[in-house]
Amino acid sequence: MRRLFDLIYAPFAALVLALLIPPVCVAVILGPSLAVRRQTGRLGVRLMMACIGVPVRVRGLEHLPAGAGIVVCNHASYLDGIVLTAALPPHYSFVVQDGAERWPLIGRCLRAMGVIFVNRAEARAGARTTRVLMRRLHQGEALAIFAEGTFKPEPGLLPFKAGAFLMAARCGVAVVPAAIRGSRRLYGGGRHLPRWSALDIEVAAPLVPDGSDRDAALRLRDAARREVLRLCGEHDRAPAAAGASGDSEL
Repeated sequence: MRRLFDLIYAPFAALVLALLIPPVCVAVILGPSLAVRRQTGRLGVRLMMACIGVPVRVRGLEHLPAGAGIVVCNHASYLDGIVLTAALPPHYSFVVQDGAERWPLIGRCLRAMGVIFVNRAEARAGARTTRVLMRRLHQGEALAIFAEGTFKPEPGLLPFKAGAFLMAARCGVAVVPAAIRGSRRLYGGGRHLPRWSALDIEVAAPLVPDGSDRDAALRLRDAARREVLRLCGEHDRAPAAAGASGDSEL
């Protein structure tokens, strides 16, 4: 019965999303201010999930700091960015790979929502983005970063890049671990069509850096990763991917 349900659900959900994504993107792009565009995006994502019968459950928002901070989250699906957008307050700015900027219509929508794009292939470009992000943190902004930097079709939490934690240590801001559960089944694993799954987003208590140097940043990274691993419900893929983490990459 589950296989039959998946066969029926997949084309239905894909069609609904294909019909809803363009008008939601246009509504975001036409918003008169960044605050309105972000709120429109949050409501649009929740509408899309509701229309395909996917509940979005969020816990732990009381842990989010009122001012500057960095939410670090696991990454399992192309949907993670929009799912986290629907979960976090609209004052959070997202940091994503620059390839998304070139997606038709969606890239323009992301720019309209104030997404910050990072080029991980060029060290100089990444360093410039890091300086911009640190200025924003000093100005009291809040960021959301997928600390793995990418995702794989196979389940498991990859090593964390160190960039977010270096910024947190140098700027003296808290890191807030968070996890998304269900997005890999919903639209992950290299599939072209979705499968039904509830979405759960859980936010843990913030972690404060115990110094401003590199060692403090790495301790912060390891502590945050342990929390995300506990929350996400997937196994640890760090030993199999040892050395994949870069100390300055986002």
